[in-house]
Amino acid sequence: MKISELSRTTGVPVASIKYFRREGLLPAGRATAATLAEYGEEHAQRLRLIKALTTLGGLSIAATRDVLAAVDRADSTDGTLKAISYALPVPVAQAPVGDADQAAEAESAAETDVANLIAAMNWQVPTTSPHVQGLTAALRELRRLDMNYQPERLVAYAELAHAVARLDLERAAAFDDSPALAEQAVIVLALAGPLLELLRRLAQEDQVRRRTPLEEPDAG
Repeated sequence: MKISELSRTTGVPVASIKYFRREGLLPAGRATAATLAEYGEEHAQRLRLIKALTTLGGLSIAATRDVLAAVDRADSTDGTLKAISYALPVPVAQAPVGDADQAAEAESAAETDVANLIAAMNWQVPTTSPHVQGLTAALRELRRLDMNYQPERLVAYAELAHAVARLDLERAAAFDDSPALAEQAVIVLALAGPLLELLRRLAQEDQVRRRTPLEEPDAG
């Protein structure tokens, strides 16, 4: 297909396609003339992945280039998923402001909480994982702000997250080729957070309504 057809197929403007090509994100098409080239389905698939990384994933062009390189190097489904998972932004709580000794104590306590949780769940994750670091920061802030914080109750939440992760991986297993798998992984991993949060809030709303007596309608 010509570049105009590639644009219509993917919904990516011609100018953006040329930009992605200049930035090394998209391979060049097969030259058919001095100023013309033919593009195939692999180019359309790569463009969809670029769109998913930059829009859903919120990655910069430089970060997207690194992810694409990692995906291209990956020789397995697990390698592709790891490349995507590590590339997407990790929510990290702000560092507390205050006494340095107290901050160090809070950090140490949060690290212990995370280590205990990972051990309780028997999760195989390295301490260098950005997700471990992000959870440590989040629990540090939770300890600081929540007077009723009980780290042992985290296991119940972790078990729910574990079940969701299994569903995510089952969906990804249906995609055999790396580009399609990478595109699906970005969609699933990038949308999972907002989707789960909305489902959680809907469930909370349901519970609040069930526990709150219905208001009588106004007589007028």
